[in-house]
Amino acid sequence: MDGQETKSRRATSADVARLAGVSRTTVSFVLNDTPTQSISAETRRRVLAAARELSYAPSAEARALSRGRSTSVLVYLPPARSLTEEIGRIVERLSTLFDEAGLSMVIHAWTRRPAAQVWSSVTPAAVLAWDLTDEDAQLMRGNGVRGVASWTGTDAIGRWVTGAREQDSARLQVGRLVAAGHHRLGYAVTGADHMHGASQWRWEVLRRGCEQRGLPAPGVVRLPADPSGAAQELEEWRAREPGVTGICAHDTTAALAVLAGMRRLGWRAPEDLAVVGVSDSAAAALADPPLTMVALDPEITARYIVDVVTALVAGTPTPPEPTSGGAVLVDRDSV
Repeated sequence: MDGQETKSRRATSADVARLAGVSRTTVSFVLNDTPTQSISAETRRRVLAAARELSYAPSAEARALSRGRSTSVLVYLPPARSLTEEIGRIVERLSTLFDEAGLSMVIHAWTRRPAAQVWSSVTPAAVLAWDLTDEDAQLMRGNGVRGVASWTGTDAIGRWVTGAREQDSARLQVGRLVAAGHHRLGYAVTGADHMHGASQWRWEVLRRGCEQRGLPAPGVVRLPADPSGAAQELEEWRAREPGVTGICAHDTTAALAVLAGMRRLGWRAPEDLAVVGVSDSAAAALADPPLTMVALDPEITARYIVDVVTALVAGTPTPPEPTSGGAVLVDRDSV
């Protein structure tokens, strides 16, 4: 039983010290690569070998204590309705880029108001949330969180994500439909929270894009994610707005809902309705017909987020915004 308990227990620096036959202080100097200490090559070899054998990794709390500051970035995932393959790729890159910047990313499931007990127990250097109230942000800063930012708020990251990056998508969606001869457009979105959060600012950017081209504002059609319900909503919407021939879909799910509803009604894309979605995915390529989509470069978004957060943590000026989100049109058969 004792042996099993020892194996299941996380190795500590004391375990490494015992196996290597050195002090815990020496272990700390070696593993932290302390420049002011002279450690012999043989001692360094023994410590590193012991650490590998024990699968030792210092905890974030231990690193924070040794360095006098936290190196953790707490990332609240977006709500489920906003998760896409693109955001998944961004989160993957965030983890790698934060690590390269000397910060460790900790992920927590989204809640409408970030729970104080979560960020206070992790004691992060920075918090990145989907949306964040000014009250929450101020509370975090007052409790020592050096970098506080949100994906969709009023800070530097939020302004870019909901501004220049979003304008990239709208420009390509509207431009592709207009080029195909469509001058009355609609905006399709799934989910009950259809005119709040991400969909609200997406519609606003599309409206401005249409206005710049002298087109009427896109009418909104909210679609359930099932074929029968989508067909009913599309039919009723088309009766209200018979002139609409092109659809800007919020994402892959909304674009697929449009196609599913059209199929139930006997309509075809692009003959009856042309469709362009945002956040390209494998599912979009497998649709019938394959969906024309806007793809955004996750690398640009991830790098800007990391650059802003590391600047906030270091207390240096916020870097300039990228000029675009790297949007490209993936032209398939739905237009």
